[in-house]
Amino acid sequence: MTRNSVNRTLSRLYWSLFFILLILLAAKFADDIPGIPTFVVNVAGQLYEFMRDMSLLIATGGVAYLSNLFQKRSKFVESLEEEWRSIVRTKSTLLNFCEKPYLSTDDYLTAFSRISETIDTMRIVYRNAGETDGLIGLYPYAPLHDMRRAIQTLDPRIQPEASSEQRKLVRDCILQCFYALRETFLEELDLEEPDHPLLVSGARRAKVPGAHVSALVRQTYQRSKMDRDPSPRKDISDLLETERAKEKDANGQESSARKS
Repeated sequence: MTRNSVNRTLSRLYWSLFFILLILLAAKFADDIPGIPTFVVNVAGQLYEFMRDMSLLIATGGVAYLSNLFQKRSKFVESLEEEWRSIVRTKSTLLNFCEKPYLSTDDYLTAFSRISETIDTMRIVYRNAGETDGLIGLYPYAPLHDMRRAIQTLDPRIQPEASSEQRKLVRDCILQCFYALRETFLEELDLEEPDHPLLVSGARRAKVPGAHVSALVRQTYQRSKMDRDPSPRKDISDLLETERAKEKDANGQESSARKS
């Protein structure tokens, strides 16, 4: 269930709830409004009493309906994410094929099978645009077919010797199709910007070696406790102690070089 379908359904639900509450409000105070016939007042009172008695059942049905709605949305998003992963794997397979110095028939068939599978598995996510009972409609994401058309030009059975320029052209065509897909396909996933993005090229870790004093105290306590008990394998302890000392010296030298 797409985002627009969910929003339309929720909008209808909200408006229905609004009108029901409006009717109940009028029924509640119908007897206070002058000029209303007694028959209408009695019917309004009975309607209000009925809705009040059925409120628990109505609320339970509404919760069940919303749960089913969001469950469908969740399953749709999971299928959409899996389809996008398939598209990414397909792109990598096609680019890997274009980068090979010698194009074999087996490699081509693997790449072609991958793009064909991706095109067909789109059917479990979306139907064709403009599809009716009598019309096939249009494939929802045409760049996938463009990727298939581009890779077909490198079929070794038709063109055994593809030049590096032709492979590069096909590679650029696949990337262009993939970028076009990425701009539109991922819009349905309601992606948001990260709260803590790392936007600096060449960024490095800002934290420095060390730990809070409480952790150092616990480490010292555990070390002294372990030192009081003889190790059953002194050779293992000596080996680990030697390697820890080497690692500490190497880290110290690296820190000194970085500061200088």
